[in-house]
Amino acid sequence: MLYHLFQYFQSQGYDFPGVGLMQYISFRVVCSSIVAIVTALVVGKKLIKKLQKKQIGEEIRDLGLEGQLSKKGTPTMGGLIICAAIIVPILLFGDLTNINNILLLLTTVWLGFLGWMDDHIKVFKHNKEGMSGKKKILGQVVLGLVVGVTLCFSSQLGFRAERPAAADEAAVEAAEAMSTNSVIVENNAKTTIPFVKNNEFDYSWLIPFKGKAGECCTWILYVLVIIFIITACSNGSNLTDGMDGLAAGVTAIVGITLGVLAYLSGHVGYASYLNIMYIPASGEIAVYMSALVGALLGFLWYNSFPAQVFMGDTGSLMLGGVVGVAAVLIRKELLLPILCGVYLTESLSVIIQRFYFKYTKKKYGKGVRVFRMSPLHHHFQKADPDAIIQKPEGVHPEAKIVARFWIVSIILAVLTIVTLKIR
Repeated sequence: MLYHLFQYFQSQGYDFPGVGLMQYISFRVVCSSIVAIVTALVVGKKLIKKLQKKQIGEEIRDLGLEGQLSKKGTPTMGGLIICAAIIVPILLFGDLTNINNILLLLTTVWLGFLGWMDDHIKVFKHNKEGMSGKKKILGQVVLGLVVGVTLCFSSQLGFRAERPAAADEAAVEAAEAMSTNSVIVENNAKTTIPFVKNNEFDYSWLIPFKGKAGECCTWILYVLVIIFIITACSNGSNLTDGMDGLAAGVTAIVGITLGVLAYLSGHVGYASYLNIMYIPASGEIAVYMSALVGALLGFLWYNSFPAQVFMGDTGSLMLGGVVGVAAVLIRKELLLPILCGVYLTESLSVIIQRFYFKYTKKKYGKGVRVFRMSPLHHHFQKADPDAIIQKPEGVHPEAKIVARFWIVSIILAVLTIVTLKIR
């Protein structure tokens, strides 16, 4: 709203100090992050008191984890804090006509509501299983379909077809002066691939035939990939949310990285210098990611060990979905296995654990576990002499496990940024 108000002032010829600040993405990035932090702190304090008053707390099953039972009764549904702290600064400082912001807001509201329904069933109906997995996946698939179809048909979501050579400084300077409206963009199923010289991958290469049928199949494949990515990221962050501050800290690091990539992709000068896709409308994603990171930092004030509130599925399903959608919009989805390595590892640990346990139970009559417990972060928190993997030895404190997962996330984030030049 403030962004559009200042745009109106400029169009009407008003010239007072600061009237032009809103046109700078860097300024709005700072403002949105600060407002998000303040919103999270204010909303968090009030919401936690309200949840405690209504005795809306987490029901804990005894799984033999150190310090687990002490969490019983801790308020949940804290994802509402994150949602509010994202939406408020975006409404103030975001360009609400930008299709990227519209899709990211839709993702926040849609998956936030889906997670809230799941938490509602767990808390108020005392059903620990919550919403069925099929319904969750259906909601994620619907969102992925909407995002995928929009990417197929929206003219705002293209990228520049040609760019000046990175070494040509004069061309870069000319490109910086070029307005977004004058840039010729194309909209096809191309994306960024790491460690390859030209740094681009076209999904049409996977289709064995050409022509109209081949083009149609390419877009269908692209939409299916988008659905898979959004669903996988949403469920990955959901599985990562199992310790105080774990999902929030990891996602904040991922959000910072995506914000940097979005800013570089949306700046014609930096995109030309780095020889990456220039996506004219993607700079707004940096503003959204700054709001996301600010919201998570504010939420960590209450969620760090020992947590005063849990985000619940209201937050965890939404966070991964926003990460997946943002990566798709800046055409960096193939970097997610590196950037979201924690999400990926947590998900794989659950898949491996369940598959091997069922396989050994069917074959030998007794199930054998690969990890002491899954998702992976619980493996370090529990002793199980029958598990195949016994390293590292001993039981580790929750705070240390979370801190080390954050460190791993930072390393993966740095590697993701480095892939822009290693090819």
